[in-house]
Amino acid sequence: MLDQLSNIIKTFNDQFGNIDWKDGDKIRKVIAEEIPAKVAADSAYQNAMKNNDKKTARIEHDAALQRVMIDLLSDHTELFKQFSDNPSFKKWLGDTIFGVTYQQQADQSVTGAGYGR
Repeated sequence: MLDQLSNIIKTFNDQFGNIDWKDGDKIRKVIAEEIPAKVAADSAYQNAMKNNDKKTARIEHDAALQRVMIDLLSDHTELFKQFSDNPSFKKWLGDTIFGVTYQQQADQSVTGAGYGR
């Protein structure tokens, strides 16, 4: 999991490090830890992963990510602005969070382990 977080941060820095974030370290932490946890905990998304194909799960993921980003709006205005106004950032974030959370569900199915959060 730590390796996965490192990869998210590295890719973020490579692609979006040129954005003048007021608190880049905090944004990296939110992207690598807080957003994946909140998306993974979304009940509609969890249900879609358990009961539907990957395409349907992705649709629910994108809706869950939108809800999480709106919830973060008051604390992370900069991040929400990039998500709303920067199509490449929105696509990268969606692909990244889906990759992390969908894999967690697949791992959970194999091991039978819970999220533990």
